[in-house]
Amino acid sequence: MSEITTDVVSHLANLARIALTPEEIEKLTGELGAIVDSVAKVSEVATPDVPATSHPIPLVNIFRPDVPGQTLTTEQALAGAPEHDGSRFKVSAILGEEQ
Repeated sequence: MSEITTDVVSHLANLARIALTPEEIEKLTGELGAIVDSVAKVSEVATPDVPATSHPIPLVNIFRPDVPGQTLTTEQALAGAPEHDGSRFKVSAILGEEQ
């Protein structure tokens, strides 16, 4: 059982400059007690031989070989463009300002 009492919660609220009603203090006493108990349970099984994890299943990146392949020619890439200058796409300014 945790050592969280209404006096402890009142003291913590005072240190944090938080005004709590007696009902809020009572509710937080139970909630904070449950949190402390949960942390204590985890601490019981978190021994040095148990590795820390951030995910329950080990994650591994799967990479494919970086091999250059067939690419489009400039003409093929620009074939469907509404506007181009022969070597680049032309895009009108979206803010109405010429750049």
